[in-house]
Amino acid sequence: MIVKLYNDSPNAREVNKIADLLNQGGIIVMPTDTLYAFACSMQFKKSVETIAQLKGFSLKKAKYSMLCADVSQLSEYVRPMSKEVFSLLKECLPGPYTFIMDANNEVPRNYQNANKTIGMRVPSNSIAHAIVEAAGCPLIVTSVRKEDEEMEVEYLTDPELIHETFGRRVDLVVDGGIGEDIPSTVVDVSNDNIELIRQGKGEIDIED
Repeated sequence: MIVKLYNDSPNAREVNKIADLLNQGGIIVMPTDTLYAFACSMQFKKSVETIAQLKGFSLKKAKYSMLCADVSQLSEYVRPMSKEVFSLLKECLPGPYTFIMDANNEVPRNYQNANKTIGMRVPSNSIAHAIVEAAGCPLIVTSVRKEDEEMEVEYLTDPELIHETFGRRVDLVVDGGIGEDIPSTVVDVSNDNIELIRQGKGEIDIED
């Protein structure tokens, strides 16, 4: 199934239906402020495992991000941060950034990286924000791109083609229009260090 939503005014009724689906363990493809992403509620380990299979890797080797409604919700799932890190988050979020942060005990260990960190995102895309807010808890997300192959840009950005490719393997594709083909900017702020890992869509100036 594919549902059309408009970024300037997401239909609240459809958004609530999508949130209900997620809260029942459903898996969707949805737009973010960068690439389209597989998404599910963090409450369903089985759904997260299925997304790992869709991407062609084991759960232990998966690289997920947690999509939050705002910085306040984000802070519930990470260890206390320095004022410098908090200021950076407030400056950049919502926006096309992934911050690698120290996960706390609220984050299931299976979703954490080997060093007990997880990527945290707060989207500026209105559709993504509306969905995660309606769901009432963070979503586990990872880009549609498979790890073992390079997909054509159109298959990453065009929701109709994404639906043709994955529509039978997910519960819903959210059509938010043609997506971006540039990934998020990744910044590692674990252990209160600040290090640029990948320059993506988000502009950032980090002093050495």
